[in-house]
Amino acid sequence: MALFSGDVLQGSIADAFGASGGVTVDLDPTFLGQVVLFVLLFLILRPLLFTPMLRLFDERDKRIEGAKNEARAMFAEADAMMGRYEEELVAARRAAGAERDKKRLEGQRQEQVILAKVRAETNAMVDEGRARIAKDAETIRKELGQTASALARDMASRVLGREV
Repeated sequence: MALFSGDVLQGSIADAFGASGGVTVDLDPTFLGQVVLFVLLFLILRPLLFTPMLRLFDERDKRIEGAKNEARAMFAEADAMMGRYEEELVAARRAAGAERDKKRLEGQRQEQVILAKVRAETNAMVDEGRARIAKDAETIRKELGQTASALARDMASRVLGREV
């Protein structure tokens, strides 16, 4: 004999759901007691637990949104500050370049003044040296002219062996 024969299984299913195939629900006092307890518990826990918990969730959501909005505002402010910083940096670089060019021109002018002064001093020293050399050369020529005839006589005397 089989444990579950087709006839026995169908009979037990039909018994469970009734002859018409529907479910029978018995409404007894325990069911009504459970419904009353559920409603009573809901009414008690709603102001004590559910409403504060929902307020807490709403507050958390508001704080999160507030923090996000604050972060967005801070990022926007940081971007604006970075833009101003970059503009000021460009302006400072331009000003520094202009100042550098100005100082370079001033340095070149000073260099030209100093070089002109040194050239003038150098030319004066060269002219003075040439004049001194010419004067010394003239003096030496006069002295040589005077001593040349005496030397020539002395040499001629020695070569000839007599006074000339």
